[in-house]
Amino acid sequence: MGRAEARRAQSRGSRRANGKSGIRRFFTWKKLLGSFLAVCTLGIGTFVALYLLIDIPDANAQAKLQSNTYKYSDGSLIARTGDLNRESVPLSKVPKDVQHAFVAAENKSFYTDQGVDLKGTARGLLNTVTGQGKQGGSTITQQFVKNYFLGQEQTVTRKAKELIISLKVDQTMTKPNILAGYMNTSYYGRGAYGIQAAARAYYNVDAEDLTPQQGAYLAALLQAPSQYDWSAASETSRKLVLQRWNYVLNNMVEMKWLDSGERSGMKFPKPIAPRPAPNQKGQTGYLVKAANQELMKAGVSEQRIAAGGWNITLGIDKGKQKALEKAVQRKLTSRLDPKGRKVDSHVQAGAVSVNPKTGMVAALYGGKDYAKHETSNATRADYQPASTFKPLILASALENDSTTQDSVPINADTVYDGTTKRPVKGSDVAFAPPNEDDESYGPVTVQRAMNKSVNSVFAQMAVDVGLDDVKKTAVDLGMDGEAGGFDTKPAMSLGVMGASPMNMAGVYATLDNHGKKVTPRVVKSAERGEEKVELPDPIGEQVVERTTADTVTSVLTGVVDDGTGFAVRSAGLDVAGKTGTSDDNKSAWFSGYTPKLATSIGLFGEDNENGGKQVTLKGAAGGGRVNGGGFPAEIWAAYTQDALNGSSGEFDLETDQGAAVAPTPVPTPTTSSPDPEPTPSKTKKSESPSASPSESESTPAPSPSKPSGRPTVSTPPQPDDPRPSTEPGGGDEPQLLPPEN
Repeated sequence: MGRAEARRAQSRGSRRANGKSGIRRFFTWKKLLGSFLAVCTLGIGTFVALYLLIDIPDANAQAKLQSNTYKYSDGSLIARTGDLNRESVPLSKVPKDVQHAFVAAENKSFYTDQGVDLKGTARGLLNTVTGQGKQGGSTITQQFVKNYFLGQEQTVTRKAKELIISLKVDQTMTKPNILAGYMNTSYYGRGAYGIQAAARAYYNVDAEDLTPQQGAYLAALLQAPSQYDWSAASETSRKLVLQRWNYVLNNMVEMKWLDSGERSGMKFPKPIAPRPAPNQKGQTGYLVKAANQELMKAGVSEQRIAAGGWNITLGIDKGKQKALEKAVQRKLTSRLDPKGRKVDSHVQAGAVSVNPKTGMVAALYGGKDYAKHETSNATRADYQPASTFKPLILASALENDSTTQDSVPINADTVYDGTTKRPVKGSDVAFAPPNEDDESYGPVTVQRAMNKSVNSVFAQMAVDVGLDDVKKTAVDLGMDGEAGGFDTKPAMSLGVMGASPMNMAGVYATLDNHGKKVTPRVVKSAERGEEKVELPDPIGEQVVERTTADTVTSVLTGVVDDGTGFAVRSAGLDVAGKTGTSDDNKSAWFSGYTPKLATSIGLFGEDNENGGKQVTLKGAAGGGRVNGGGFPAEIWAAYTQDALNGSSGEFDLETDQGAAVAPTPVPTPTTSSPDPEPTPSKTKKSESPSASPSESESTPAPSPSKPSGRPTVSTPPQPDDPRPSTEPGGGDEPQLLPPEN
């Protein structure tokens, strides 16, 4: 090695020993510190520049709220809403305890901070940049600035402005004025802006008369006005409301604003029921409410809707809407005498009609008058759909190629034991449901069991198919799997879960649409200036095979031609449908469809004088039991005939089963079995069932010859007893109605 090379090697070793080799030569602590200081200087410079450039602006457009316009599908006006419901009050008109409740809820350091929460703002900026959701941790000053000077947009620019303006507002306004501004500009739900409007909307008192408990609820409400409105909140939301309310009061105790002894004796102050706006009487309020709920599901906040400026077009067909209202009036309400018969005051009607090809809601009936009954009977899901659930059991059987306990394939011609109170076989849970009026049918085909709504047959079929599979098919078709009572138990076969006319109209529209999912949609379009709301497509994917849906449709034509739904034959249309009457006669349904329209009609017994308690419909209009084949079917027929001008088209079905294809075959009698399909008879408690297969509850039926077309029914069957039934319990047999007035 030469001298030069030795010196270079020695130099390299010296540098390594001194730690100055490699990447460390480029990132020394001096350079890192210099870079950090440069970034800080740039940030400070930017902040100073923004602080000098951004002034406190004038009040934003939200202080001048606009109207929302709601239109029918043809562009004609339904309603114009959005008149500002706000009355600013000075802080001296708000009790000190209520003021403290708001500070305790939102910003305990309000009286000592500088108007901003840097940590919370930084978190909000990061969440916005990364798409992680809404800002959290804003001070009362920041929220006041957002409400009064800026807007609700979740953008980096708006948040940066909010920070600068909040600092300036804190320096130029007193804390009491900021708090008053915050309480007077915040949105509390129910269309109420400001503490005075909120006090009136929730407790029907002036702000100065609010109690600490009421003030704590209103303060808690600001976190989620729609979700925390007690009258409309779900069970889960009510738990969250109580947690938030307790949080506010506990913070007041912590801050020495409330005595702990007084706090321990406080009870939650339930707010009054909402009062509808005067311009939303009749069906208008129900239509507006349904549209708003749909927009909120699409991501538009209630506050933004209330701020106004929206042009909303509904899919509601003006002619069909009027036809539905007329049908309910003519076939139901004109026969009721609420003053003369107490039960008549309990009758609530709800209906939804859907175009199965587009998924748009063509007509909706929410109740007698939104101004008198704000709960929409069209979308409420607290009543049982009863036997209108039975077609979904058959759909699941067909979709899953299910068999009976004896390995016989389940189809329209499969024969089951229709004996009333027959114990279900193969179930871990004992279940033996009675049929309507305790009638026994002996061996009966699935088609006839559907026509007559035989409970014992469908209870057994649900177990044969598998309760989990039945529920999955029902949810796929459009039912709410989280609805109350939707438990995977044999009783599910009787439709004991909760469902709304909107749910059932969607389910039956999906069957009508050959198994392609229909999720009813009310809003056709919604625009606010250049902003357009993206709404989900109401027509979804294929959820059951076409042959499954078409076979169920074919079977359901028999319910109309030769079963409990014969009242709709008066419409003179190609119809498939199913009646339903719940236990204790608390609800009655007819859900059905033509090739052009799917409609679900529900009647519900509700005692408004007793907290909305569910009660029986029995005796309404001076009759006996109110069955699905009575008022609901008559309303359905009158509406559908009028809405379609007497022309529905014909079903295009891909199936070789059901009443629309061939007459139902009669089971062949054998020496070991009772006579096939005997005349229904009431089973006396002291007697054995009138008919029962000797060894199995189901046997294969003879194969029908290839049919040439749908059977013609010239005269619908009539009830054996001309008097209205007065037997207790649920069922679907036709009801003779009193004459129309």
